[in-house]
Order: sequence, then C-alpha cells, then structure tokens
Amino acid sequence: MNDTVYQIAHQVPSVEDYLRLRAAGGLSAFSSDAAKIGLKGTLFSAVVLYHGTIVGMGRLIGDGGCFFQITDIAVDPAHRGRGLGKAIMSALMSHVEAELPGTAYVSLIADVPANTLYEQFGFRETAPRSLGMAYRVR
Repeated sequence: MNDTVYQIAHQVPSVEDYLRLRAAGGLSAFSSDAAKIGLKGTLFSAVVLYHGTIVGMGRLIGDGGCFFQITDIAVDPAHRGRGLGKAIMSALMSHVEAELPGTAYVSLIADVPANTLYEQFGFRETAPRSLGMAYRVR
C-alpha cells in the first residue's frame, strides 16, 4: 500500500459507502435500512481512503466478550492489487490482538480466493471439526 496515496482510518463507513463497496466487491446486497442498523453493531472498523473517498473497508462485529466476526472486507475493483485488503486486515488484527480478551473466538467466512489473505493472519479452515453454515431470511 502506497501510504502517500492511501490512508487507513479507524471509522465506520457511511451507509452509502458501505452499500457501494459491497456491490462493487460482489458481496450480497442489503437494504439501506438493514445497513443502517447493522453498522451500529460495529465494534471496530477500518477503511481505506483515497483522496478522501472510501475505497476499502472491513469490520469487526460481535458480542464484545466471547465471539467476534471479521466481515465486510471489500475493496473497490479500481484499487485492487495494491495491498489494501492486507492493510485493512492488519488494522483489524492489530485491534483484535490489543483489545480482545485472550479467550476470544474470532471467525470469518472466506470467499475463495480471499482465503489466502486470511491465512496470512493465522486463520485456518475449521473443517472437518466444524463447518460454517448460514441462513438467509429471504
């Protein structure tokens, strides 16, 4: 990441930036109302700024004591290949290591090939002991 062009900030993205980056990153869509509620549940967030515009994001959510999830790692396609995803993960993991209890369980759902990024930060597949499962209301 070129620090003179890109900057990491510890802030929650706006609803508009959140929805824009999720769409640009090919992540599932949410309504504005759902995003507004969900973003309030952010425990920690890192965004990448490019000339004041958010071009990347990542969030840590959870119950504050036992269980945490890294989610919403997304980088605008026009800015990929510059180490921004790694910079976001570094910011999130610095917070995890400094602020979370030593017994905290931190998980994430990895889209392939992003799993190779998360492996660099110590994340490992949990199968066959456990499998990630999901349920969408609609």
